[in-house]
Amino acid sequence: MARTDRLMRLMDVIRRLPQPVTAGQLAAETDVSLRQLYRDIATLRAGGALIDGAPGVGYTLTEDPALPPQSFDRMEIEALMLALSGLEQMGDETLTKAGRSAVARIVATLPDRQARQAMHTALHAWRPSGPRPKVTVDMDLIRDACWEERSLRIRYRDLQDRVTEREIWPLAISYGEQSLMLLAHCRMRMDYRVFHLSGMEHAEIGEGSFRPRRVALLRAFRGS
Repeated sequence: MARTDRLMRLMDVIRRLPQPVTAGQLAAETDVSLRQLYRDIATLRAGGALIDGAPGVGYTLTEDPALPPQSFDRMEIEALMLALSGLEQMGDETLTKAGRSAVARIVATLPDRQARQAMHTALHAWRPSGPRPKVTVDMDLIRDACWEERSLRIRYRDLQDRVTEREIWPLAISYGEQSLMLLAHCRMRMDYRVFHLSGMEHAEIGEGSFRPRRVALLRAFRGS
């Protein structure tokens, strides 16, 4: 894990866990040794983070300069928490975990009254439960390919049970109620296609790059 990502993750854990947080808990949550944890705490302090505590005592984040003071009205808080509750039903655990982390960081900066409102919202997302087609390919790989504008080589079984192997340029992931779909430019058909991710039997990063064309391709697709 990159150093910056590791330090950001440590800050998130200190915010999220009941304080004071022991060094052992922080090391376990961030998957580092105690020695590395102490170095990371020292780095954060040197950067301006006000972290009280010491080995054997536990640590408390008394002020977080990484985020400015924030204030939301009641409806804005309800909207944030409603979005998170809907996210938890998407079937993408990595995305759900990221949403929880983001909300925890936001709530940590709120005044006490607004933080309590976030913990006891009145609005909740709900949709009928039912079997969602299982996705077996690595969603992190698909997302990375979209972000980095890298081609994908896939083996795909369509709704007529036909299997093809092709190269695609992944553009965007669509999270529907009953399926996850990938909008892509198919290099075999030289046209836009929507692939059900549950139909992908294999996916790997290809050697091609389509940077910086993803945004332009998405605009062209929406315009058509």
